[in-house]
Amino acid sequence: MLKYKQAFAAIAVAGSLSLSAHVAADVDPNLPDYERVSGVSGNLSSIGSDTLNNLMTLWAEEFNKFYPNVNVQIQGAGSSTAPPALTEGTAMLAPMSRGMRQSEIQAFEERFGYPPTELPVAVDMLAVYVNRDNPIESLSLPEVDAIFSATRRCGYSEDVTRWGQLGLTGDWQNRDFALYSRNAVSGTYGFFKDNALCGGDFKSSINEQPGSSSVVQGVTESINGIGYSGIGYRTSGVRVIPLAATQGGPVFEATPENAASGDYPLSRYLFVYINKHPNRPLDPMTREFVKMLYSKQGQEVVDRDGFVTLPAVLTNRILAELGIE
Repeated sequence: MLKYKQAFAAIAVAGSLSLSAHVAADVDPNLPDYERVSGVSGNLSSIGSDTLNNLMTLWAEEFNKFYPNVNVQIQGAGSSTAPPALTEGTAMLAPMSRGMRQSEIQAFEERFGYPPTELPVAVDMLAVYVNRDNPIESLSLPEVDAIFSATRRCGYSEDVTRWGQLGLTGDWQNRDFALYSRNAVSGTYGFFKDNALCGGDFKSSINEQPGSSSVVQGVTESINGIGYSGIGYRTSGVRVIPLAATQGGPVFEATPENAASGDYPLSRYLFVYINKHPNRPLDPMTREFVKMLYSKQGQEVVDRDGFVTLPAVLTNRILAELGIE
């Protein structure tokens, strides 16, 4: 994951691409149009991230426009289901909202003798949601940690159990929290734990949900609710809270510009992992699916689904490393 962040930063510093300008334009005009090729048919299976489930479905629909005889099967039970599916051969595509852990990579290597190939496919912002009637203006990550965690590793001075501790008054002063979280098989859960809780432990009072939409629904129905999920799950029933990385630090909204610049503190890459032998070309179906998702049509789907698109300078580099022309 880090190497792609470094690639983004290097591109911006070199001046070959202004990332904030790029994402404001939504889709890089330098991305190529995808063109159909012959000889692509069969079944293409995807098992993994719930966050990526809708995006994978939209990509499958786009792929079927070019290849109506391809049957794409998608399961989105959580990122932790992706590595074993790829390792066991039950999935050709393994979407994840986090990078693979070393133990997951090692299990794959023990079977195949080489590591899985990591493909960054979009940038997501993990949003902290409150009920739409909640007047809170912003939060710092130490405050978020003190709300959700039992350990407060981010350094906040006290446990936060009521909205009044965050400056709200009137009816809000003594209201406690209804905490909504993804469950432990989710890559979103792991990312939030590592980055918003500084690696600490969740409180036992959290309401674990099987999917991101369930988190947002819970917050919508609870006046005192607060939860987190990908920005693509935002609805009219919730508000996305601007965040500061440090207590008293600058506050940033969850916008594509702030994600690309690194200012928004909970931005992340989304990945699709594939089984690519280092000395052999990809099978035609996987090759063309990957080529399509890095095309103009593929990144337009990313934009439509509420994620941040990738620049052509990065997608071209990835395709070249895969030997895809």
